[in-house]
Amino acid sequence: MKNKLSGKFIVIDGPDGCGKTTQVKLLVDWLTKQSIDVVSFREPGATAIGEKIRQILLNPEHIAMTTAAEVMLYMAARVQLWQEKISPALKQNKCVVIDRWLSSTCAYQGFAGGFGADKVIKIAEDCLAKPWPDLTIILDVDLEIAAKRLKKDLDRMEQKGDSYHKKVREGFLKLAEDCRNFVVIDAADDIEIVFKQIINTVEKMF
Repeated sequence: MKNKLSGKFIVIDGPDGCGKTTQVKLLVDWLTKQSIDVVSFREPGATAIGEKIRQILLNPEHIAMTTAAEVMLYMAARVQLWQEKISPALKQNKCVVIDRWLSSTCAYQGFAGGFGADKVIKIAEDCLAKPWPDLTIILDVDLEIAAKRLKKDLDRMEQKGDSYHKKVREGFLKLAEDCRNFVVIDAADDIEIVFKQIINTVEKMF
């Protein structure tokens, strides 16, 4: 298991409120206990530039921001994270676990925002040495359950309304159908049950 996960790139993604941040932490703890050299990052963020871009993207005051601007800002933060953190870690044979990645921009801006997932992927291919991870786990959850899990103080993306977030969910599921190395897990269950499914998925994949 240790050798098979060396230099592997794993993403946990899904709609707001799916529980991905919690599951990333649990997965990193589990991998560490397996004596696997693992690092994790959130996206956008994890670099000085990325964190500043994150503040701009999620600030509710920036209601005038266009979908195209969102795409470019998310991609800029992603490229910086890849160059500064992810690529060096993979070259050191570390296992990298990310909270969100390209799949998010495809679902949110590409699908729900109408920019086009194909256009998002084209930009990523031009900017990133490895646009897609070795494994992408999509945590699927309906709007009602997701809304109950979100904090009351919603960021700009979380405030976009039910119709938008319904399309986001559809975008993630469509992406999982069309792309390799994607696995969808029902995230409506208890944290422990979802986590067991994630572990089973990782063990099966690698």
